[in-house]
Amino acid sequence: MAGHSKWANIKHRKASQDAKRGKIFTKIAVEITVAAKIGGPDADGNPRLRAAIIKGRSVSMPKDNIERAILKGSGGGESADYTERTYEGYGVGGVAVVVECLTDNVNRIVADVRHAFSRHGGSMGTDGSVSWQFHQKGQIVYEKSKITNFDKLFELALENGAEDVQDEGEAYEIICEPQDFMRLKESLESLNIEADVEELTRIPENYTEVAADKSETLQKMIDVLEDNDDVQAVYHNAEFSA
Repeated sequence: MAGHSKWANIKHRKASQDAKRGKIFTKIAVEITVAAKIGGPDADGNPRLRAAIIKGRSVSMPKDNIERAILKGSGGGESADYTERTYEGYGVGGVAVVVECLTDNVNRIVADVRHAFSRHGGSMGTDGSVSWQFHQKGQIVYEKSKITNFDKLFELALENGAEDVQDEGEAYEIICEPQDFMRLKESLESLNIEADVEELTRIPENYTEVAADKSETLQKMIDVLEDNDDVQAVYHNAEFSA
């Protein structure tokens, strides 16, 4: 796969998520509810639900919250009808942006996303206009300071579905296909090292360097989108400075 992710971007996103933890809990609860409603409450037989639960655990979402969301999705409480939507476009500087949403009001969210793009110098595109630039992957990242035996990490990762282990300066990034994510994650847990990132994500083929005078505008647009209750994730190929 051409190109690779940047640890500075990963750290920036992680810090942003930590600052918005309460809102992230709410969004993950919606994803868990929808996953349980579509595929049933058994995480072992419902890959989407397993992935959503992992996402919740990765941000220290309380177990009770997770269980309530599963119960709600499996018929144990009133649940709104959510629709999945993905919107694409360009931010300032030609940065490709993909916005994944779960909403109970499609008209509202499309207007919100369009407004966020236009207000911050971007423009929405048609379906497929930028998503082809991203690959859906599993991603596990460890800061180098945590790894005392890289060879063991490398071998274990490759033996359990990793397609690449990349040196990102301050961290090691392990990439796999989505269907191999759970096996890889569970095998790496045997190292008893807490990962800094464990997620199913979209990784861009190439990165677009953002000029200093445009970085703030682009970040504001990303923040506005991420603050929207209906937006589950925002992916982009911007390369911010560390």
